[in-house]
Amino acid sequence: MSPLAIVHSANEWVTRFGAMRPATSLTIGNFDGVHLGHQKILLAVVERARSSNLMSTVVTFDPHPAQVLKPAAAPTMLETIQQRCEHFREMGVDAVLVQEFDARFAAIQASDFVQHFLVETLGVRDIFVGENFRFGQKQQGDVKLLESSGAAAGFTVNIVEPFALDGVVISSSGVRQALRDGRVGDARAMLGRPFALAGEIQTGTGMGRKLIVPTLNLKTDQETLPKNGVYLTQTVVAGQTYGSVTNIGVRPTFDGTRLAIESHLFGFSQYVTSGAMDVRFWDRLRDERKFSGPGELKTKVLQDIEKAKQMYASLPAAKMEAT
Repeated sequence: MSPLAIVHSANEWVTRFGAMRPATSLTIGNFDGVHLGHQKILLAVVERARSSNLMSTVVTFDPHPAQVLKPAAAPTMLETIQQRCEHFREMGVDAVLVQEFDARFAAIQASDFVQHFLVETLGVRDIFVGENFRFGQKQQGDVKLLESSGAAAGFTVNIVEPFALDGVVISSSGVRQALRDGRVGDARAMLGRPFALAGEIQTGTGMGRKLIVPTLNLKTDQETLPKNGVYLTQTVVAGQTYGSVTNIGVRPTFDGTRLAIESHLFGFSQYVTSGAMDVRFWDRLRDERKFSGPGELKTKVLQDIEKAKQMYASLPAAKMEAT
């Protein structure tokens, strides 16, 4: 798979690809979570690029525009920009422009955005958007403006219908709500893959290893977490994938107050205190609760582990690892 070119401004795009830069098939959006609806658009972009000898391109924003325009109403992000870009790469996208969204960018007139940004800089030939796509200062631009601009400048506007699951249109907000409710199975269905938390291993208190079972603690910059509780997960450490049980919570049995994300990995006995870690959420086992003491907690945790091992053995991902 070819590497993904990541640039961060229109000027950098021109510098990176030069005066003879290729024309593009592109889409624009936040793409938070890169769920199945996003994937439908991205696939269309990539297929058109390959069939028409164009460069498949995504224009996305960091931070989310709402964090600048309406910070009090801004959503918590499902993924970091690095995770989004990795999904773009997996989908076969050639390049992504991660545009800094600030007050200056928000003030650009819709017509200027089309002419100077899409046409002159990105050389758009095909653009793929949803029917409710809006852009430019105060969201003055819409699909009709795109179509009239395309007729004049020589690019085609392609409207992609929403992706529905069981009659419900998939959205980033729907994924967020599922995670907040602890419905990681529903989130997985909307994403087309397990929701993942990525970050670094951090040293914990050591209490779990001493009194209960050994765990690895995750520190992540992601803003949206599944509801506190115990989950069937997969954990990736040092390039290896392990079945696991993950607890998100505050350790109420020990009167804890600080949130922790702790994973017990099946068949993993190393003592690791640093490095990258990725936790993928497959199913919810139970709520977090306070036990009478370490003994009762350990008994329940061991039961959780046995149940999770049985569930994990039936997962498609576990079968693939065994082959």
